[in-house]
Amino acid sequence: MMLQKVSFIGLGVMGAPMARHLAEREYEVTVYNRTPAKAAAWVTAHGGRAAATPRQAAEGADLVFTCVGDDNDVRAVVFGPDGVLAGMKPGSVLIDHTTASAALAREVHAAAGEQGVDFLDAPVSGGQSGAEQGKLTVMVGGESSVFDRTSPALWSYARAVTLLGPVGSGQLTKMVNQICIAGLLMGLAEGLQFAKMAGLNGDLVLDVISKGAAQSWQMENRGRTMLRDEFEFGFAVDWMRKDLRICLAEAHHSGASLPVTALIEQFYGLLQARGGGRLDTSSLIKLLQTEAAGNRSSSRSNHGV
Repeated sequence: MMLQKVSFIGLGVMGAPMARHLAEREYEVTVYNRTPAKAAAWVTAHGGRAAATPRQAAEGADLVFTCVGDDNDVRAVVFGPDGVLAGMKPGSVLIDHTTASAALAREVHAAAGEQGVDFLDAPVSGGQSGAEQGKLTVMVGGESSVFDRTSPALWSYARAVTLLGPVGSGQLTKMVNQICIAGLLMGLAEGLQFAKMAGLNGDLVLDVISKGAAQSWQMENRGRTMLRDEFEFGFAVDWMRKDLRICLAEAHHSGASLPVTALIEQFYGLLQARGGGRLDTSSLIKLLQTEAAGNRSSSRSNHGV
């Protein structure tokens, strides 16, 4: 494979290892991060070069990847005199890995097209561990011809790369992913808290039910840490609530009904209000623990204890 010049914008817990995998596949990588020290450290560890602005990072690149926080963060690195579109050449491809709205994907696609730049929305699933191990699931929206030229690079950090339809389809599929994860986590939290209150051995319960129809990635990877009240890792509550708000906004637009998702979004809001915004999404169980403690206290009071 001929070397391709690529740029990676955003070196957070996902972006940094994704860019590393590209460098390991012998792509010529230029990076940009709004905290210059992170970009400099990445270059020291993995080679390539750091740029002072998104525009400078994108100049001369065949592929430009963005992986930032939300819709406004994407706009900040894509548009304007210092944005990547100001530096991209006709025929190059902009790939956005940010979990954002489908409306934003279409907005960026239109702006890129005016400059002869192709675009794919390509949110990912698999979390920090998936990014580190190069085992992400990439959900792509865009034209098949653009996907075909871009997919070899996407496979650098993926175990699944799928074109799902026109621009916006990747983001819509990621919304389905987050809706399902939220429901699974809430069910797992309730089940494990129920087991605890019933006096069961939680580890044994997980051993048994993980071999049956209740098995899931969340159960396998988060069940025992939930039992141990360990939440200082993984995908943060702040980001999941942002994602669920995107889902709810899209549902309002399409007419879809998401009653459980709406409730769980509120639960994540309670965790944020209690200072848990940076905890892993599995920390939903903390709300149930607090409620259970309150119920026990109320019961003792009612019995004069």
